[in-house]
Amino acid sequence: MISFSSWSVLTVDFLVVLHLSLAGVTLAALLHLVNAKWRFDIRVMSVSFFALFPLAFVLLLVLLYGGSLTFPWVGTFEKLPRWNNLGFLAAREILGFLAVGALYGLFIKFQAKAERSAEDQHNFKIVAMLIPFAHVLFCTMVSWDFEMTLLPNWESSIFAMYHFVSAFGMYLAVLVLSLYFLSKAKAFVSPPPEYLYNYIAQMMLAFTILWVYTFFAQYLIIWYGNFPEETERLWQMQDGYYSSLFWTFFVLKFVVPFVTLVFPFSRHTPKVIITVAASMALGSWIERYTWISGTYPTPHMPMTGLFDIGVTVVVFGAAVAIVRARLRRNQVIR
Repeated sequence: MISFSSWSVLTVDFLVVLHLSLAGVTLAALLHLVNAKWRFDIRVMSVSFFALFPLAFVLLLVLLYGGSLTFPWVGTFEKLPRWNNLGFLAAREILGFLAVGALYGLFIKFQAKAERSAEDQHNFKIVAMLIPFAHVLFCTMVSWDFEMTLLPNWESSIFAMYHFVSAFGMYLAVLVLSLYFLSKAKAFVSPPPEYLYNYIAQMMLAFTILWVYTFFAQYLIIWYGNFPEETERLWQMQDGYYSSLFWTFFVLKFVVPFVTLVFPFSRHTPKVIITVAASMALGSWIERYTWISGTYPTPHMPMTGLFDIGVTVVVFGAAVAIVRARLRRNQVIR
């Protein structure tokens, strides 16, 4: 029998793949809505990450099939909130996936032909305006289902924002890492301009600051209320078995990015930017694992078992192959 701690690795891998697929489209939509001139340099590469969406859906089905392994509250005899119902959860997640998949797919279709006519531009702008709303609503549901309500009676009014701000910062980190290593491999059909590193680094700094704001706002409210049903979960993470992971992701996601990118020269140096990006990406994975597995903590540490390593290698190996194939199909790389 696989332990919840090990199975949590699969849940984390699912969330990472899902948010990479969603954030790629959302970034392209946001850049279009604010009329950013550099959107034309990055938008095709960015939406290519949406090729991961079917993989995320497959992982969702595996997690739903896992039932009580994914959601420890399944089968308990305690009185649960109506939200914690596996049938209802499966229905809303699958329907949400289908709706978001259709909308994001429509955005990519309209983006490809947006410059053909005024009518196409108008339709594209309408769909682009819907993307941020869909992103927030869908990611809110995902954050509640797979993290917040793992402890059925635990809640936080800011948890959803904290969750998807963190995930979007992770996507920016993965994007700039992809940009750098594909450039070094001379894989691009048309080499991207150097200033993209600076622009993405500025966004990374902004989302680092926003992330720590949501982190502290949530922490402060729970600490100030001092209700045992709210504080116990945090104490278990920061002082229990997972305390090393808790403080590690805080350093990787805030201390390293902030003290580095706050200086202008760092935001103009690709090697510094990708070092920070690697820190943010790794910190995001550890953060998700700490929140999920740390809900029911054990001495088990991630990547110390064959299941942990095997499932992560398979998932991210498949993810890399899928994104590379889509980038070739979109004529971004050779």
